[in-house]
Amino acid sequence: MDDDDVSARKGSFRKFLEHLSGAGKAIGVLTSGGDAQGMNAAVRAVVRMGIYVGAKVYFIYEGYQGMVDGGSNIVEANWESVSSILQVGGTIIGSARCKAFRTREGRLKAAGNLVQRGITNLCVIGGDGSLTGANIFRKEWSGLLKELAENGDIDGEEVQKHAYLNVVGMVGSIDNDFCGTDMTIGTDSALHRIIEVVDAIMTTAQSHQRTFVLEVMGRHCGYLALVSALACGADWVFLPESPPEEGWQENMCIKLSENRARKKRLNIIIVAEGAIDTQNKPITSEQIKELVVTQLGYDTRVTILGHVQRGGTPSAFDRILASRMGVEAVVALLQATPETPACVVSLSGNQAVRLPLVECVHMTQDVQKAMDERRFKDAVRLRGRSFESNLNTYKRLAIKMPDDQIPKSNCNVAVINVGAPAAGMNAAVRSAVRVGISEGHKMFAIYDGFEGFAKGQIKEIGWADVGGWTGQGGSILGTKRTLPGKSLEAIAEQMRTHSINALLIIGGFEAYLGLLELSAAREKYEELCVPMVMVPATVSNNVPGSDFSIGADTALNTITDTCDRIKQSASGTKRRVFIIETMGGYCGYLANMGALAAGADAAYIFEEPFDIRDLQANVEHLTEKMKTTIQRGLVLRNESCSEHYTTDFIYHLYSEEGKGVFDCRKNVLGHMQQGGAPSPFDRNFGTKISARAMQWLSTKLKEAQGKGKRFVTDDSICVLGISKRNLLFQPVAQLKKETDFEHRIPKEQWWLKLRPLMKILAKYKASYEVSDPGQLEHVHHRGHEEPAAI
Repeated sequence: MDDDDVSARKGSFRKFLEHLSGAGKAIGVLTSGGDAQGMNAAVRAVVRMGIYVGAKVYFIYEGYQGMVDGGSNIVEANWESVSSILQVGGTIIGSARCKAFRTREGRLKAAGNLVQRGITNLCVIGGDGSLTGANIFRKEWSGLLKELAENGDIDGEEVQKHAYLNVVGMVGSIDNDFCGTDMTIGTDSALHRIIEVVDAIMTTAQSHQRTFVLEVMGRHCGYLALVSALACGADWVFLPESPPEEGWQENMCIKLSENRARKKRLNIIIVAEGAIDTQNKPITSEQIKELVVTQLGYDTRVTILGHVQRGGTPSAFDRILASRMGVEAVVALLQATPETPACVVSLSGNQAVRLPLVECVHMTQDVQKAMDERRFKDAVRLRGRSFESNLNTYKRLAIKMPDDQIPKSNCNVAVINVGAPAAGMNAAVRSAVRVGISEGHKMFAIYDGFEGFAKGQIKEIGWADVGGWTGQGGSILGTKRTLPGKSLEAIAEQMRTHSINALLIIGGFEAYLGLLELSAAREKYEELCVPMVMVPATVSNNVPGSDFSIGADTALNTITDTCDRIKQSASGTKRRVFIIETMGGYCGYLANMGALAAGADAAYIFEEPFDIRDLQANVEHLTEKMKTTIQRGLVLRNESCSEHYTTDFIYHLYSEEGKGVFDCRKNVLGHMQQGGAPSPFDRNFGTKISARAMQWLSTKLKEAQGKGKRFVTDDSICVLGISKRNLLFQPVAQLKKETDFEHRIPKEQWWLKLRPLMKILAKYKASYEVSDPGQLEHVHHRGHEEPAAI
């Protein structure tokens, strides 16, 4: 890196600071309402970003209660106050329900306490009740100050100086019950807790042929119940938004006994605590148990998960989400003017957006109103497109229609796994097989990748064959890195022998290269002129055409968990720096996101070249850090980030340079990143994206029915990926120009814009791209023509 480059970087950093100076401003941060995992990550991001831009940041302990009581409940925070809290569940600043704040007197006291410390910017982390309270407070602010002045508590000058209050909200709620945001802080972690329990229960249920009724949280929202049912392949699910039709008791019993007849040794029924029937009468887990015992005589147990779901350490997804939201919230506060309405920072796809708080709250209340008025279809629609698509996918995969009711398509569709194993592949295969069967196709499984394909390792696969696959790690079909190029003739022959009309490939970069080879061979082999689609599945997350791939989330959680343990060890020994090597080939996704989720000091990646001066700067940074109370360091390195600066080299350099100040250890995580049970995100993502791929293949096959059509155009051989907010089918031929084939990565990668975030939170100077000031998006009901979100 030359000096011009460095000065250009510093220039952009200065430009950023000029626009966004927090000098002379004070920000108060509070958590309110029910706690959620990831709240601490949000608090940490607000404090550090606030200090970084020169503002003062205050903790407000015990939510609104602390704001009303004042005194030692409102304390200035420093950089170290939020050290080591990233991996802690709950909220370190406490949360309490507060009756006093609901009254004007209470809010008057709160305003007095804030003005005393010059706080005119509030960052509220909580549910819709907490955010509504903050908005009322903002509206009343000038009136409250006038009243304080009249009572002689503050003088006229202070009224002028603190004339308006800015409010930015972040939604922390495990229920994911807030409209306008795809995921609320804590939801993913709560799903982790539920799925851990379900996986554990399944093994005991299997042994005793039991039925388990699991009750999960969600008084007014069935999101946790629905997604966990989708992620574990539950037999039946009860949600407040979509009550079962009249006569459900009989239908459910038929379904359970059919599943037992298919050699299934257990049944899982998931119930949201707020489950109701069409008459708005509650359906309880005990009721369901009674029903199963009296009607079917099955050995049935009830497990109520309760507060387990709120507890435990936050998942990697929640830490990254909360860190992004926290930084965005500070930026929003600094850009706010007296005219800016209170906003919520939220996530849409992988984009951070700001939405008007009032609109979000109204829409959230509309869902409840629709449920109260028994307009259940509206309630599901208002929950948003991802809720709706979850529900539709669940119904398709859980309930098999009788064979005589499925119109036959006379098409054979094959599914193959290619490349290295990735957690969630099996969920994708299960989903493809079941959607294919429900569309009337004959489904075939190809074993051991393209190698097995050429040898004819192909078998028909049925509905029951893929039962219980969602929770299994690795690849049950077996997978190989071999490309099809050398055995195209044998593959074409197998396509002909089994008369395969369409192909679904689930895999990583090898699958992408394989698809390109098959595409090029179409001219020579007409058997290959069938619709083909690839679903990205690799821990490296390096497939062109998609922002995410199946398996990356599970690997990221493995890295984060390991880093947590290593940090704990380092904290115990003091003055120790760990260097951790992650997988990913040349793609730095795992190293970069792992560093953000684990609170690392640096991450070396191939996409951002570094030299000896950067390494030197990192060592100096760590030397400074050892003088503070945080006497440990964590550095991540992507396995192929540099030919010469290897993990060993960096380890020796740090050891030598840090002599007398800190000692060094290294750790290569290796193949543990490819193993393990898939995370809820990967199960859900694999299930939905694969179902969508199957529907696309069906549409292509229907278009060609009876015409004996050969598929030769580019748009019949695609990669299905998630891009920003939508699912897109992109012809593999078009993606060629977006690919760096030498390093097996896409030329542009969205997550690189999160690099500065990691650096800022680790106390480095970095230029961070900020959103346009005053740009509020509006919450809108999406139409049917838009692709379903994941």
